[in-house]
Amino acid sequence: MKQALRTLSILAGTMMIALPASANVSGNIGATSNYLWRGTTQTNDAVAVQGGLDYEHDSGFYLGTWASNVDFGDGTSYEIDFYGGYAGSIGDDFGYDVSYLYYAYPDSEGSIDLGEVKAAVSWKWLSLSYSTIVNAGSDVASDPYDNKDLSYIDAGVSFPLSDTLSLSAHYGYSTGDVVNAWFDTDNYTDYSVSVSKDTDFGTISFMVSDTDLEDDDPKVVIGYSYSFDL
Repeated sequence: MKQALRTLSILAGTMMIALPASANVSGNIGATSNYLWRGTTQTNDAVAVQGGLDYEHDSGFYLGTWASNVDFGDGTSYEIDFYGGYAGSIGDDFGYDVSYLYYAYPDSEGSIDLGEVKAAVSWKWLSLSYSTIVNAGSDVASDPYDNKDLSYIDAGVSFPLSDTLSLSAHYGYSTGDVVNAWFDTDNYTDYSVSVSKDTDFGTISFMVSDTDLEDDDPKVVIGYSYSFDL
């Protein structure tokens, strides 16, 4: 789950001219063998090509956009996300982040766009976040379900194995009417373990992910991403 990219590129160019020295604009591109969102495929288990733009200010304020191809089996071909928030730290070990994320599907025949607010905290190598829908299109969940009833808890650990190699583990819990409409269950969990390697040419990742949804099998995902300053 993620107005043309050309328009976004023009906007980014304008931002580079106008931004003060205390701000940074960066981009990222990548590919993955399977685009997973909360443990479930968004590409019918096929490859996804992805990329985004980010603006960060020294104050902690940030804005960004990100896009990916998708395949829901209904003609929807791509997702584009818009997000903004504020992130900061207290001391060297404690961090916090409050944000809003809008998932848009411009070529979908239905009204399936949705927006979430998220609050996250971190301490050293531990992280915890809570997300909930605040606005949603009329076709996100079918009647009699509430289109805005979806909450997600995300807990994770991540720590370095070396200067360029890191190991991460994740646990997520989804609940609400939207989960029932999509998967015919009140709630489900997803979990994953991943290893990532930083190189001079980008970051390579290997992940094993699974859920407790009925008839859902574990998925192995290989990904690549490259970030750069603009």
